[in-house]
Amino acid sequence: MSENTYLQAITNAVIDGEAEDAADATNAALSANIDPLEILNTGLMNGADEVGKRFERNEYFLPELMLAGRALKGAMEVVKPVLLEKYSGAESKVKGRVVSATVQTDIHDIGKNIVSSMLTAAGFEVTDMGVDVPIKSIIDKAEEIDAQIISLSALLTTSMPFMKDLIRLLDARGIRQKYIVLVGGASVTPDWAKAIGADGTAKNAADAVKLAREKMGYTS
Repeated sequence: MSENTYLQAITNAVIDGEAEDAADATNAALSANIDPLEILNTGLMNGADEVGKRFERNEYFLPELMLAGRALKGAMEVVKPVLLEKYSGAESKVKGRVVSATVQTDIHDIGKNIVSSMLTAAGFEVTDMGVDVPIKSIIDKAEEIDAQIISLSALLTTSMPFMKDLIRLLDARGIRQKYIVLVGGASVTPDWAKAIGADGTAKNAADAVKLAREKMGYTS
């Protein structure tokens, strides 16, 4: 079976929202010695991208989105340890510490999970706080682990204002300058990021990693 066939099986399982199939397909790809980063960047991301497009076209709704998220999570639980072993490792390679979270009132984590995994693969130490996380808890965690980056995700437009509230709370505490605040989600635009005082947004996970590296001052 070709590499593309293995990767397509992963993509299809995510699109279909089949968590067990996604995990099995990921295990099969790893057994076939397919690079875990390729599994993440192609197999999983293509699936997530397609799910996002179908959601935007009103072909998928929240139940399908949640099923796809579970499938993605199942596959990531399989591939993440291999990714970490191959691409992360020693403390000296850590590019920076990141606190990642989906803001309060929002339970969507497809994009957040992909960005967190991509950042991990790129050498960042990521503390993923999950979904529906109060902004105060996010800041407290960033302070606790001495993070450099706060990465916020929101799919719902009703949740996006909490990103702005978090930045206001950083300002109120006098610690805004300590953090690079990156925001993302289906409805998040560069104009929105600029308007709320964030440090940037990216159109996909790969660009999010580039942005994080750029903000941290890495040139390669």
